[in-house]
Amino acid sequence: MNNLDTKTINFLLADDHSLIRQGMEILIEEAGFDGEIFHASTLQKVLETVEKQPIEIVIIDALFPDGNSINTIPKIKNIKPEIKILVFSGVDESIQSIKYINAGANGFLSKLSEENEIKEAILKIHQTGKYISSITQGVLIDSLQNRRVINPLQRLTERELEIAEMYAKGYGNLEIANHLNVKQNTISTIKKRIFDKLHIENIVDLAELIKNQH
Repeated sequence: MNNLDTKTINFLLADDHSLIRQGMEILIEEAGFDGEIFHASTLQKVLETVEKQPIEIVIIDALFPDGNSINTIPKIKNIKPEIKILVFSGVDESIQSIKYINAGANGFLSKLSEENEIKEAILKIHQTGKYISSITQGVLIDSLQNRRVINPLQRLTERELEIAEMYAKGYGNLEIANHLNVKQNTISTIKKRIFDKLHIENIVDLAELIKNQH
């Protein structure tokens, strides 16, 4: 019998909240899997576990105290290219999911999902190697029709993009204002507009976004 029949699959549950991991473990068992289930609460532990253990499916959150899993997903695939990765996160799926799939994830599932959908996602990842929710399917279709969805930087005006690039390079408000010969509070206003348009909260997110689009 092959794995599709026996469902003896080793999972790694990666989330910094133990309750989330425990809940997911119950759903995996209810879905009929009977392999080993490993836990990790940091991205460092994720990589160590993937190195040492025969993991076949990783279910991972987006955000951890020690970073964003978007940078860890390619490292997991590097260690074990055949591993399947399902991102299970509370970040806004309609804005963020494509980023994680582009990074190498095999699927994206919102933490707002019902239990049945979570089980279905785990089964799909196991059976077909991927899981795309209806929300992410919609974003993918929209992005084919409108490239701005896939590259949020295209929402910015040329001046906003120029300022965003300067922030990403480490320039401060005063330096940017002097360089562009405008008032400092004008730059602050534009910065707020850039953050609003891109649905981000800080310069680190902005730099990450710009890096991923280049």
